[in-house]
Amino acid sequence: MTLQNNLNEKLSRVSTAPGVYLMKDTDGKVIYVGKARNLKKRLASYFNRPEQPDMKTGILVKKIATFETIITETENEALILESNLIKKHRPKYNVILKDGKRYPSLRLDTKSPYPNLRVVRKPENDGALYFGPFSSAGAVHKTLKTIDKMFRLRKCKTRELKKRSRPCLNHQIGACLGPCCLDVDPEAYSEMVREVMLFLKGRTPDLIRKTKTDMDVAARARDYEAAAMFRDRMFALEKVLEKQVSVTADFKDRDVLAAVSSSEYSVITMLFVRGGHLLGTRHFSFTEILSTDAEMVGAFIRQYYEKKSHFIPKEILIPDPLEDALLIEEWLKTVKGEKVRLLHPQRGEKALLLQMARRNAENELKDLITAAAAERDILTRVQKVLKADRFPEHIECFDNSNISGTSPVAGMVVFKKGKPCKSSYRKYKIRTVTEPDDYATMAEVLKRRYGKGKASEPYPDILMVDGGRGQLNIAVSVITELNLAGKFEIIGVAKKDKNIGETEDKIYKPGRANPVSFGRQADLLLFLQRIRDEAHRFAISFHRKSRGKASIRSALDDIPGIGQKRKQILLKHFGSIRKIREASPEEISALPGMNRGVAEAVKERLAEL
Repeated sequence: MTLQNNLNEKLSRVSTAPGVYLMKDTDGKVIYVGKARNLKKRLASYFNRPEQPDMKTGILVKKIATFETIITETENEALILESNLIKKHRPKYNVILKDGKRYPSLRLDTKSPYPNLRVVRKPENDGALYFGPFSSAGAVHKTLKTIDKMFRLRKCKTRELKKRSRPCLNHQIGACLGPCCLDVDPEAYSEMVREVMLFLKGRTPDLIRKTKTDMDVAARARDYEAAAMFRDRMFALEKVLEKQVSVTADFKDRDVLAAVSSSEYSVITMLFVRGGHLLGTRHFSFTEILSTDAEMVGAFIRQYYEKKSHFIPKEILIPDPLEDALLIEEWLKTVKGEKVRLLHPQRGEKALLLQMARRNAENELKDLITAAAAERDILTRVQKVLKADRFPEHIECFDNSNISGTSPVAGMVVFKKGKPCKSSYRKYKIRTVTEPDDYATMAEVLKRRYGKGKASEPYPDILMVDGGRGQLNIAVSVITELNLAGKFEIIGVAKKDKNIGETEDKIYKPGRANPVSFGRQADLLLFLQRIRDEAHRFAISFHRKSRGKASIRSALDDIPGIGQKRKQILLKHFGSIRKIREASPEEISALPGMNRGVAEAVKERLAEL
């Protein structure tokens, strides 16, 4: 029975109930997860058409070897199950919102009596308020600088307020109230925090009106110093407001979504409108997405707003009507705690906002396509200058790191389509080499990476080693020993020797005495150097971390009476070996679980180091 007959026969048994379907390839791997109000009707749209109207769907259908269905009681259950299965299987052709690039946010812990603002990259579900994410580190620091000028929040970086004997410079210049050492009214501080929250939520007009009222009250009370302070804050806020673009007259909060796609890329663009003012834009790009634009927007909304750190406005403007809009609105209501509407306006200010979002999305898609073409051009020229048989879409580069043979490690970085693929980076702790021997270290690492048979796949198109001819010969020897010769190109990267007048690094190939000549294509050499430099950075950072851990183990683990729990108590309290060494036996013995004997043993052992 042919594959198509198998699929048709299986389709004939599918229920018409709501549920979720999982598409699988010939290896049994889930490549797409979808939901449907009617499973039989949805799956028939894939398999009972002689030709798919959408090229992307046609690609998916050709890769499907089989499918599974899971029936649910309601569409809402199907919506939740689909989301959970996408998280579990991470299918290749679904929209998966990866925030690999962690955008900065501002954290404000309102549970603290004297909260401060901190820049964070990874919001946590800790009850604090998070504002953002901001489009860049520059944008968040500019916002923080503006707030610091207008509001006298504490500037210390610590989460918890630490008491000081005297106020810091920020208090002396009038930028902080100094709650660390002065008696600051908690209610007055809380009122200032509420004003900061208004500012960060985009409520600048409301804050200006409040500040003007406070200024008038202070003036009537003849508190002219406070009135002058409110006046200056009001002028500063008005200047900020002038720079904000007003896009609607109703002063509401809303997010605006647009989705555009090409044969290779899909882009979703968000406009953040707060209080009727456009505060920022953010783009999300995806590759190999086999959903329609409407399906992509629906999947994006469910993944983006489930994060507690993301503010959910009362209105979300969408570019196309969604089949499951009511279900998503109900889900958003449970997350936000109040009603949220998904709107697809046809005219007026809101429709113009959608057009603005689409123009931004189209521009981002154009930039992506242009950048991809430039990267492909570089890779094409690299293949030509190296005279490689394969297009270098997948490049792996190795580098070793050690100091006099101590804590030897190696790192592997991966570049795919000309860009770092950090999820594929690998770290290696050297197991068999005890003496300083870069060649033996490289041999061990390459055997561990490529010596696992089918489990070592996928292989790179180019294997790069840092170290010149010697390391190159080791790599060739290991790859030949593993019967992988000819599977991929092997090159070595050697640093320039200034002593003999060399002006640039060199790329070596097996069986060739002279380095590869790049002529006027210096950008190709710079591209390969960038990969080598990334491997060097990665290996060095791993070595520093490993060496630091080893030094901590050797310093504390050999002390009688110091186990894992006591070691954690010491390091958590003092922060470093140096500070433990400087502490008195009385300070050490006062810690939970410690006693005088253990404290003296610690002091005696650390004094020997």
